[in-house]
Amino acid sequence: MTRVDPSPYHAALEELGTVFSRLDDEKVDELIEAIAKAKSTVVFGGGRERLQIMGFAMRLYHMGVPVAVEGDMTTPPVGPGDLFLLTVGPGEISTALALIGVARSAGATVAVITAQPGGKAPAMADLVLHLPAQTMADDQGEARSSILPMGSLYEGALFVLFEVMILKLRERLQTTPEAMRARHTNLE
Repeated sequence: MTRVDPSPYHAALEELGTVFSRLDDEKVDELIEAIAKAKSTVVFGGGRERLQIMGFAMRLYHMGVPVAVEGDMTTPPVGPGDLFLLTVGPGEISTALALIGVARSAGATVAVITAQPGGKAPAMADLVLHLPAQTMADDQGEARSSILPMGSLYEGALFVLFEVMILKLRERLQTTPEAMRARHTNLE
């Protein structure tokens, strides 16, 4: 069996630790409260960020939270009382900007998770959660801060963030692990 040098693994884990040592947990709690109070939540992310936020939507569903993923055929319209939650790591992508405009015009609350809080998408949001991790906006030259390629550090941090948010939401909504398990699909 070939042994792999564990140092890249440890370095990646240290980088994730650094992200969370700089995270404002009060902003996380604000976002949790927004989800808990929303009539429904619709989520959006592009590329690999989409995969992470889809996993978060699945866990919200397991908790009984009304949730949809933008672009699915069953996504309801948003309006007052609803939350449109996006992950836009680099601060802007054209699709996110267009969707934020639609959601705002419809009266929905917009929350953006991003590594670039000075970007165009966060400027349009009602709530911004800064997840301080490298994305493709800063993965080259002197700005590069991670051994992981492109936006992988941000995407990995999203996974951890979303799982901790589920723990906090489970407590906030008083949802049991058994209730979550009961909503898990049996079509696997």
